[in-house]
Amino acid sequence: MLTLHAEIENTNILLKNNRIIMTSYKELGLVNTREMFAKAVAGGYAIPAFNFNTLEQMQAIVQAAVETKSPVIMQVSKGARNYANGTILRYMAQGAVEYAKELGCEAPQIVLHLDHGDSFELCKDCIDNGFSSVMIDGSSLPYEENIALTKKVVEYAHQHDVTVEAELGVLAGVEDEVASEVSHYTKPEEVIDFSTRSGCDSLAISIGTSHGAYKFTPEQCTRDPKTGKLVPPPLAFDILHQIEEKLPGFPIVLHGSSSVPQDEVDTINAHGGKLPDAVGIPEEQLREASKSAVCKINIDSDSRLAMTAAIRKHFDENPGHFDPRQYLKPARENMKKMYMHKIVDVLGSDNKL
Repeated sequence: MLTLHAEIENTNILLKNNRIIMTSYKELGLVNTREMFAKAVAGGYAIPAFNFNTLEQMQAIVQAAVETKSPVIMQVSKGARNYANGTILRYMAQGAVEYAKELGCEAPQIVLHLDHGDSFELCKDCIDNGFSSVMIDGSSLPYEENIALTKKVVEYAHQHDVTVEAELGVLAGVEDEVASEVSHYTKPEEVIDFSTRSGCDSLAISIGTSHGAYKFTPEQCTRDPKTGKLVPPPLAFDILHQIEEKLPGFPIVLHGSSSVPQDEVDTINAHGGKLPDAVGIPEEQLREASKSAVCKINIDSDSRLAMTAAIRKHFDENPGHFDPRQYLKPARENMKKMYMHKIVDVLGSDNKL
């Protein structure tokens, strides 16, 4: 039987461990999405949500956000978290905030977001380790189970002032551990019930975007008669507008929104790569979407393409190089260029800090 002194010591250790385990995102200088989404919806622009796995991606994201004076969401998938390590990612996010300040941004607005969380346990672990926003993706579950899982995550997240993104509808394509052969458009008649009962802060919908660099098959596209390039089918803006009517002012999210820039694809293919018929979402359609209730647009594949294109080109032109800094520096610059283009020309979030 423990003495009173021993019981007190055990309690102190438990409390100490709890403090070690639980890290508030506010301690890291991060923000959640609530205020930035409200401003984006009212202002007719979208917040960039850039996935990152590496130091170079993080540096490029921060540099682009600071130079364009844009708020930004740095997001990681379950696979990226496993790759980079959760503890390292937490300190990278804190470092991103301090780096932004060092670059001249006195009050950066940076979110650390979990992309496609697939369980309550994963979302809780991210919340406990400094994430300011999480996505719980129950879109593959039956409708009632999706609501129940989302509600459970919301109840825990809101205790810590963390915002929650949910998903209704299924996107096709493959990216990290998220995969589906077919898409199922979001049903506008379900959005009021789902958002009200789940309590989610934002809702990812399916209107024709898709994961990965091969968002559409050639059979789903037409061919430009002049260039022979694939032209993807248009997004289902009619569904988006119906959802806006059902949920006026509610933050809407688009996943799978990389444009798969053909210049990057061409560079990759010209330097030994094989990406035939890679095609993405036209940027003019994303710009149109960002003027609506769509206030968060996810971009991942474009960063991978920009990085890979620069590295392949560098190795082709400099076969004797082996220092990672020699090829990662141009890769970082190419990603930064792409991020700035998305912020200014596509999403319209520049000068919105």
